[in-house]
Amino acid sequence: MGFTDKVNKYYAQTYIKKYGDRLCQVQGNVVSVKVEEKTILWIFHKLTVTLLVRPDRSKNIAKCIYKKRRWFKKIDFISISQGNYVLVQGLKGKKGKENRERIEILNIRNMTTRKDLVPIEGKEPKVQKVKTRFK
Repeated sequence: MGFTDKVNKYYAQTYIKKYGDRLCQVQGNVVSVKVEEKTILWIFHKLTVTLLVRPDRSKNIAKCIYKKRRWFKKIDFISISQGNYVLVQGLKGKKGKENRERIEILNIRNMTTRKDLVPIEGKEPKVQKVKTRFK
């Protein structure tokens, strides 16, 4: 195990120790998407995305929020539209706070278009095509 592996392992362990009880994921169809972009003096860029996701076989709706701020560069975000099937990974709000029902988005995987907000390590799952023959 090299030095970088040890640092990565230590970082992962401390992250799980700090946020382990708040980590969650939601998988389902997108009900609503709202994207707000703001630019201040062509220097400071803000992006706020609000997703409403209906999980599989459920009547409730999960509210997911992605906030990002960056200097000088415009922020990129994957294309998501209503009805897409997504997998949202994020953090629940702290208990006792007003945003405890919201999920802060860390990564989104659009299963309809096979795109990721943050690329995942490893190979992409291959879609197998089955050939059928009719006689």
